[in-house]
Amino acid sequence: MIDLKIVRDDPDLVRASQRTRGEDPGLVDALLDADAARRAAIVDADTLRSEQKALGKQVGKAQGDEKQALLAKGKELAEQVKAAVARQSEADEAAAKAHRAISNIVAPEAPAGGEDDYVVLEHVGEPREIENPKDHLELGESLGLLDMERGAKVSGSRFYFLTGQGAFLQLGLLNMAAQKAAANGFTLMVPPVLVRPEVMEGTGFLGAHADEVYHLDKDDDLYLVGTSEVPLAGYHMDEILDLSDGPKRYAGWSTCFRREAGSYGKDTRGIIRVHQFDKVEGFIYCKPEDAEAEHQRLLGWEKDMLAAIDVPYRVIDVAGGDLGSSAARKFDCEAWVPTQNTYRELTSTSNCTTFQARRLSIRYRDENGKPQTAATLNGTLATTRWLVAILENHQQPDGSVKLPPELAKFVGTDVLTPR
Repeated sequence: MIDLKIVRDDPDLVRASQRTRGEDPGLVDALLDADAARRAAIVDADTLRSEQKALGKQVGKAQGDEKQALLAKGKELAEQVKAAVARQSEADEAAAKAHRAISNIVAPEAPAGGEDDYVVLEHVGEPREIENPKDHLELGESLGLLDMERGAKVSGSRFYFLTGQGAFLQLGLLNMAAQKAAANGFTLMVPPVLVRPEVMEGTGFLGAHADEVYHLDKDDDLYLVGTSEVPLAGYHMDEILDLSDGPKRYAGWSTCFRREAGSYGKDTRGIIRVHQFDKVEGFIYCKPEDAEAEHQRLLGWEKDMLAAIDVPYRVIDVAGGDLGSSAARKFDCEAWVPTQNTYRELTSTSNCTTFQARRLSIRYRDENGKPQTAATLNGTLATTRWLVAILENHQQPDGSVKLPPELAKFVGTDVLTPR
């Protein structure tokens, strides 16, 4: 949730953010109305409780008919208090719902516009000329790395098997990410991939994109995560952190699940857009004033990983209308995919400011010992989709794939050769 004080003090800022996102600015007025109603309900309930308390003192001193009259009035007042408390509870619930409906405030530095209005910040590396390039699926099948047909037989469309050296390639890639993260002060975590509704909602994934999430709704009421950002955000839920020594950084290695609702017919070939994949995700808790610097550090760690797989890529500043509800600003790194003659997203890093931590009640103590809401950030350090860029950019004329030296050390071979 965004800071309610900002909504009260500068509603025009929040309305402008909603417009930037392409979302309803009227939600701001709905929240202000709900907030006013909640505060009025609190005053009414407190006033009646005070009257009830004062009446109780009078009853203790009264006798005879006066006492009977006061008791009758007390009974009537108790009913009024009960009704007022119920109204306060309803008003609290309505205000909380209105509060959660508003996305994070877009950072002023983020570009305006929608999905196609990103700003390219830099290009790194030059795409090399590849004569008659094969796509990652053809390479994966010829090298015995990938089996889409049996994945579909076992689980349906957009599922796959990584086989032989394909499995070692993914494990090597993710292990490299984990080792690099640990060297940069991240604590490696293997988190649960099923989470409770309050954790999924707290991270902002049950809003406009709830149809992307798998839900076990019969006896369990648990959600399969689409990123380890979710369990890592929930890790310190309802806690007060010690950030006196700096940010807390975690790297979560997990399998991730996405329904890919609304993407029917898009990227159906190969493993660019699938229902299940593995990922190492960086996640940071810090003081709000440190969040922008941590965002740049996360981007730097992502670029270090991309340098290790030696693929051309570009960094884009994502436009406000294409941000997830939790993010105030987001940078994507997109790698060159030769057979598509375009750049495709490999990493994403978001500054969620205090939005998630406020929903999950994650705080820290300031220099005066007073609890304050923390900030959270996340960023991709490696994922299954990276195999697409690795295979296509490092393919050789004989059909083999020569791995970059740093990655090869973790995979256990320099060259993937046709079977």
